[in-house]
Parts: sequence; C-alpha cells; structure tokens
Amino acid sequence: MKKVYVIGAGPAGLTAAYELLKQSDAYDVTVLEESDAMGGISKTVNYKGNRMDMGGHRFFSKVPEVNEWWNNMLPLQGSPTYDDIVLHREMTLTPGGPDPEKEDRVMLRRNRVSRIYFKRKFFDYPISLKPETFANMGLLTTLEVGFSYLFSLVHKRKEHSLEDFYINRFGKKLYSMFFEHYTENLWGRHPSEIAPDWGAQRVKGLSIIAIIKDMFSKMIPGRENQAVETSLIEEFSYPKLGPGQLWDVTADEIRKMGGTILTGCLVTNLHKDTDNRITSLTYVHEGSPVTVEGDLFISSMPVKDLVAGMNDVPKRPAQIAAGLPYRDYMTVGLLLPKLNLKNKTKLKTIGNIVPDCWVYVHDRDVQLGRFQIYNNWSPYMIKDLQHTVWIGLEYFCFEGDKYWSMSDEDFTRFAVEEIVRMELIDSPADVMDSHVERVKKAYPAYFDTYKDIDTLVDYLKTIDNLYCVGRNGQHRYNNIDHSMVTSFETVKNIINGVKNKDNIWNVNTEKVYHEAKS
Repeated sequence: MKKVYVIGAGPAGLTAAYELLKQSDAYDVTVLEESDAMGGISKTVNYKGNRMDMGGHRFFSKVPEVNEWWNNMLPLQGSPTYDDIVLHREMTLTPGGPDPEKEDRVMLRRNRVSRIYFKRKFFDYPISLKPETFANMGLLTTLEVGFSYLFSLVHKRKEHSLEDFYINRFGKKLYSMFFEHYTENLWGRHPSEIAPDWGAQRVKGLSIIAIIKDMFSKMIPGRENQAVETSLIEEFSYPKLGPGQLWDVTADEIRKMGGTILTGCLVTNLHKDTDNRITSLTYVHEGSPVTVEGDLFISSMPVKDLVAGMNDVPKRPAQIAAGLPYRDYMTVGLLLPKLNLKNKTKLKTIGNIVPDCWVYVHDRDVQLGRFQIYNNWSPYMIKDLQHTVWIGLEYFCFEGDKYWSMSDEDFTRFAVEEIVRMELIDSPADVMDSHVERVKKAYPAYFDTYKDIDTLVDYLKTIDNLYCVGRNGQHRYNNIDHSMVTSFETVKNIINGVKNKDNIWNVNTEKVYHEAKS
C-alpha cells in the first residue's frame, strides 16, 4: 500500500482522504491536523451549548457531485418550525426516545437573507432595485447612482484593480457607498491596491444588469429552471448543528474505512530528495518533532508555510511564497436577551428577530465588519432559543495587530461598545455571556507577491508527488465546494496515474461560479 499524508483536516483535506479511501484500497491514509477540531475555518465552536459558525457557511453549489456528496453525509430534512424544535428536544430527552446523534445528522433548508446595515438602515445585499432601496438612499443619491452607473456603461475602465472591477459593474457612486469602505475594512488595503481576481472569483456575473434580469425573471413562470447568480440565491442548505458537523461526520467515515486522523500535529517541514520528490515530512506533536516517510502528500496548509518548510526551493518561488499576504479573523460571540433591530420583512422568525443570517456593516464609525445571527443559521445552534439571541461580531485583522493582541476581555468590551453605538443593544449590561475566537490565515489576500503567483504554481506542479488543495493550499479564496472539487480532481489524478495537475489548479478559475459561501 502507498502511504499518503494529508495535511489539514479542513474541507479539502478531509474530502481528499475520504475520496481516496472510498475509491481504492491501495492507500494507507493519515490526516495531520494542527488543531483539535475538524473543518478548519468551517468548524463549529460549541460554547456552553451555544454554537458558533466561523465566518458563516452556506451550502449551495452548482456542482452536482458536491450536492450529492453533502446529501450522502447529511440528508436534507427541511425547514423546522419552533414547535418542531420543542417537540424534538422533548423526545430526545425522553428515555427510550430517538437517538439524538442519529436525529441530528441532517441538513436543514434555510432562507438566504443577508443585508447591508448602513447609516442605521437596511439595504438588500446585493443591492436591489425596489422602492425601499430608493427611499433609504433619498432622491438625490438615487439620481447620482443612476447617472454614475450609466457613465460606467459608456466609459469602461481597464481592470487593473478591484476598484476598476466594481466601478465597471456598479458605477462609482454605488461603489463608494457599498464596496469601497467594506473592502478596505475586510482586507486592510484600499480596493485600488488589490488585484481584480478577487472580484472575478467572488462576484462572477453579478452586476446591475444581473440584478435587473433576476428581478424580471421572478415574474416569469418556470423560473426555478433558470440559472441564477450565486449571490442572488434565496435558499441554501445548512447542517443542523453547524458546518463543523459535516466534517465531524466525514472524519468518522474516514476512520471507519481505516484512515487515521491525528490532531495536535503541526506540520513544519517537507523533505525533498535530489529528484525533486518529497520523501518525508516532519510534524510537531506535544512539543516533540516527528518525521515520517510517505509516497504521496496532499497539502491544504498555507502555501506560504508549505514552501518555507521545504528544502532546496529556487529563490524566486521562495520569495513569492514568503510574500503572500493573508487576512486574519476574530469573532466575539454575544448572548443577548434581544436585539433592538425590528423585523420589518415578510419572513417569520422565531422570536420575531430580523431574519438575516449575517449583516454587512458599512458604517464608517465602527471597525465591525459583519455580524451573524446564529439563531437564523439553525435554531438548533442556540441553547435557549425562546429567551436568547446568540450573535457573532466579526472583525478582520492582521495577526499581531492591536486588535489581535487585545485580551479577550478588552476586545469584547471594545466590540460591545461598538454595537451600543450602532444601537443594536441598549447598554453593555445587556450582554449575558461572551466568547472570543481567533482564526489565523482565514482569507488568502490578492496583493503584494500574489501578482506573481503563477510562477510559484508552476514550480509546485514540478513536484510530482505533492498536491495542493483547498483555499490556503492554493492561496485562492475558494468556497467549500471549490475546495472539495480541488480534492476530487486530485484523487482522480492519483488513482488514474495522471501527472499533469492543471485540472487541480484550474478549479474556480472559469467564469461560471459554483459556490458554498464562507
């Protein structure tokens, strides 16, 4: 049997391990994970019975193979009502009742609501062309937006930056209102300094024209058979106990098939021989280095760290890898008795809270980038659904900066002060409990040496027994399904003896968007 090491137990790593074991008995597979949790950034944190989704993950894909894979792991149940939830909890707590673990291994169907909070008002995301939008903007601003967009249709900019990309699709006025500040807050760089690739991957096909088409298509019978831009989808699937549940189930299946998953193992080095093949790797477990030999290596670890830990890397690829930037992430979970935001939509929610899964914050006077309402992702994420609202305040930062370096107590105090200023709650005394999570290298960024990444990729392709998969493995802002497809392609190549890796690296470079949002 060939010995395979998979680095990282996120979506890409676990998918690769599962598929390899499922499709062939010729491989001895070991997954090495730095943390003690499955799912990487897609993990679910359980804090005193209240669950947190790191970054928010919608399960929606235009790839049939991905949808079938998800459904096999967690069958679709539907949309639970509050009465369903109460009854289910009573039944699973009754001796001799349903097995909670078995009953919980399902996907729910959820409404997709994600709006923008700007100047204490809600705007649809993406921006819609309906009376409420124009009323919120006011007559003068609406006219400015219209003329600005018409100008962008006539005078197309060469797309040298993300700023050019957005202005071409929305006009300069809408860009300045809803893209410029948020993007700079997200990345720590002005959009004029960021390559347009990020927009091409995350908002492919989305524009004012696409929004208009979608608006009119809703009036046409048979719309369910039409293609829809991913950012305009209205429903998605979601694991009952959060995204980490899917990867916990996957990990269990890997173990059942004979695979090994080792946690607390930080991979530090990959050792190449004179033929440019990797022969072994070194990981640190409980403070001690361990070196193991292998035949094939599948890496979802950050490219920057991967290359830094390899010997005999040519100077230019090494420089490019060393200069690749990342944006890190912090979230503060807050347990509250209520939110001050009123539900003025037609959607019914448990407790009549606003129906949003997450809300993009565009106000210039706060650092907060987005907040999640976990009650709306899955009502099973909340311990006391009837009396509490569990939210996550999301901040984008750089590892080691002033926010990252704050103590949990100081950062929570800072975040609470911001949402009091935003009038989401009345005072800090409203907070019943809190929890802080930090995620390193959450978002691979598209500036600095990223412009030369093709040179680095060409070098990595020359190492024939190394396969780079997933978001950080390819330094590409992949969603869950993109990451999984890179692993599907990798396993196909391994089993069929295909040496060319272009199919693996070409995932998420085409113009048609897949998506499972993260």
